[in-house]
Amino acid sequence: MSSRDAILAAVRANQPAPAPAIPAIPLFERTSRSFLDEFRENLTSMGGKLAPALDAGGLDAWLRAQFPDAAVICSATPEVRGTRPLDSGAPPAELADVDVGVVRAAFGVAETGSVWLSEKELQVNALAYLAQHLVILLDPTRIVGNLHQAYRDPRFNTARYAVLVTGPSATADIEGVLIHGAQGVRSLTVAMIPLG
Repeated sequence: MSSRDAILAAVRANQPAPAPAIPAIPLFERTSRSFLDEFRENLTSMGGKLAPALDAGGLDAWLRAQFPDAAVICSATPEVRGTRPLDSGAPPAELADVDVGVVRAAFGVAETGSVWLSEKELQVNALAYLAQHLVILLDPTRIVGNLHQAYRDPRFNTARYAVLVTGPSATADIEGVLIHGAQGVRSLTVAMIPLG
């Protein structure tokens, strides 16, 4: 037996007992507050807005009233007709002139006021960053309490791209002044609209 083989055999013979896999993490569930109220509070604290109560039929009219100067509206959801169709095969840079992007989130997180989007919801990932304004449709029954619950969603294991979006883009680097829209969307609005 060579020295190498002797050393490897000694290492193999003296390995510690296998430890259990990853320890179970509790969900830290809270039931004291409404998920919708907590979502609203945390969304607005991060600079996002919650649209007034709407139904799917009034979305187009509300969008036009909310963004009267919008020339290019791209929608990744059938509830809203955009002015330009969203082409998942087109280069993402073609979305550089989008005024309003509209998507439907898979779910929201009350603890952070975030919404979860993947390549399935966005169709073109750049829509969430190149549009000037982002409108997100969210079914209020699809709000989970916290990030522990969100990360247990099986879609995290199947999505090629996923992001938790919380409010519009913001920076406070220059003289401590908060600027929205510096590197991404200038406004983020969530409309609570149940799935049809």
